[in-house]
Amino acid sequence: MIIEKLLLQVLIVLSPVLVYSVISNGKKELKFPFLMVFYAIAGVLCIVFSYQTFGLYWDLRYVIVVCAFLYGGMKTGWLVFATVMITRTIMGGDHLVFAYVCIASAAITVYFFRVKYQTVLSKWGKTLFTIVLSLVPVVVQVSIVSVLIRDDILLILDQSVLARYLFYYVTVIMIAAGFITLLHEAINEKKRMQEEIIRAEKFNTLAGLAASIAHEVRNPLTVVKGFLQLMKEEKKDSNQQYYSLVLSELGRAENIINDYLSFAKPELKSVEDVKLLENIHEILALLHPYAIKDGVHLNELIEISDHLLVRVDRNQLKQALVNFVKNAIEATPNGGNVTLVVQKSSDLVTIHISDTGKGMNKEELSRIGTLFYTTKDKGTGLGTMVSIRIIEAMRGTVSYQSKEFVGTTVSISLPIRRDETSSIHTFKDKNKQVI
Repeated sequence: MIIEKLLLQVLIVLSPVLVYSVISNGKKELKFPFLMVFYAIAGVLCIVFSYQTFGLYWDLRYVIVVCAFLYGGMKTGWLVFATVMITRTIMGGDHLVFAYVCIASAAITVYFFRVKYQTVLSKWGKTLFTIVLSLVPVVVQVSIVSVLIRDDILLILDQSVLARYLFYYVTVIMIAAGFITLLHEAINEKKRMQEEIIRAEKFNTLAGLAASIAHEVRNPLTVVKGFLQLMKEEKKDSNQQYYSLVLSELGRAENIINDYLSFAKPELKSVEDVKLLENIHEILALLHPYAIKDGVHLNELIEISDHLLVRVDRNQLKQALVNFVKNAIEATPNGGNVTLVVQKSSDLVTIHISDTGKGMNKEELSRIGTLFYTTKDKGTGLGTMVSIRIIEAMRGTVSYQSKEFVGTTVSISLPIRRDETSSIHTFKDKNKQVI
């Protein structure tokens, strides 16, 4: 019977760690002290479901107290210690003072050796340390029992049974202390691995960013360097043809650097009330020649009033929308269509930019907007990220829908000014290209 009870005690001892590992999985830090509460509950259950014989309580409360100090900290340890003492007081019995001494010996021992425990690095070393600390109160308990038997205070007719029970008890304590330590160390090791993975990802991102900047900026600078060398070697009168090319390449390098800065921290320099329709017409007029060059039909469907206002940075919004429309044009084959639909819904206005390109599968769609990912042959994917960050900085949202061999739709939603009460009108011309 004692074996079954002690095995139940092992389950009770392990339960706080198992439940805590499930709750804390993937979370860096928990605001609520779950481990403290779980250990306190386990301490109560150990005493309530203990095996009682010879006037003694056979349970694993000492393992709970020791591990609460070692893995929960001083605050958790003393709370669990107090909980166990109160529970044992409520349970009562003939040898209550004897129980107090054993529980206190467990708490005091681990209190003085906790600093030494932290210096042990290997998990097996910590396991052995925990087992030894858990056996200290057992030694105290055996010593007190021996004195009580010698002074005939504790009457035990068959001491061989007591010895056998004591052997079972010590064995189970060693097993429970070992398992609970290994579980705690496994959780700690998992957290360390997660931190290492996050740190490695940050370094990889930083390395990729540095490589991308070097590659993107080096190209125009190489061109500038080459032309400057030619200008140095040739006569002054023949250098005029290179000036525009040098300035163009320097401007491209400047734009690349500005994109990286916008990605790092989008800056809304001038937030104002902007007529969205006016802004959209400017963008379409700007990109119309680009669409014609690629043989793409650029269409619009407007369902908002001319005076609908959004509070944004005009230039930043223009930059983001130009990038989205330009991406749609580049993804569309010759003879395809790019359609811009603008709709108002309650306090939001949504701009849908649809193309009839090759579309994307689920994996490609899930990676859109992540650093250095692009479906183009050339590019860093930075433009899309910058555009998304700009929209989000203006309290908007960006979402993608795509189907392979059908096309892609990007939806940009922006909040409308609260006092906006303009009426809605619809303009539609399927066959007319935007000018």
